[in-house]
Amino acid sequence: MALLKDRKTEVIKSYAIHEGDTGSPEVQVALLTERINYLSEHFKGHAKDHHSRRGLLRLVNQRRGLLEYLRQHSAARYKTLIERLNLRK
Repeated sequence: MALLKDRKTEVIKSYAIHEGDTGSPEVQVALLTERINYLSEHFKGHAKDHHSRRGLLRLVNQRRGLLEYLRQHSAARYKTLIERLNLRK
């Protein structure tokens, strides 16, 4: 299941850099993280759902690529995003 429209709008507003921003790496990573968290919870009850697991791996790799791009271009933005999303320990 995709994110609900209200939740998606809320995430976009909280991570947007400027008004109308929906495509910055911060917003994209935040949305992917929401979907990844949802699917992770899904797998706790549906361990044999291998089709969705493939989709989860795709989302994780996409998020990793965006984070790598952000780390190379702006280390400060990368560091604040990682802290906000609580991704690295």
